Amino acid sequence: QSHLVESGGGLVQPGGSLRLSCAASGFSLDTDAIGWFRQAPGKEHEGVSCLSSSGETTIYADSVKGRFTFSRDKTKNTVYLQMSSLKPEDTAVYYCAAGGACSRFVGNYRVWGRGTQVAVSS
Repeated sequence: QSHLVESGGGLVQPGGSLRLSCAASGFSLDTDAIGWFRQAPGKEHEGVSCLSSSGETTIYADSVKGRFTFSRDKTKNTVYLQMSSLKPEDTAVYYCAAGGACSRFVGNYRVWGRGTQVAVSS
């Protein structure tokens, strides 16, 4: 059975940094595109970043471009989202998801983690 587990969330001050992890079990992360989504209270899921299965293409939402970096460690079957220069508007539950190809549509992803909370506040 395929599972994804996120970790690394927490409370951070504006301008701070966090690194989120997404560990996979039951399948290999390099067989799927991996997306990071976030959902703020009262809002729909928002695509943050996506890494293609080949690892050759990384997509970032305009709102995080230049501040967030997606990386993958095949040996640990884990992907990471390094988040820097965090803003209050980055506050949300962050999810990782696996699917056939990068897409902003949540229905295109077959496996989802349960999410990790990120709060940016002074």
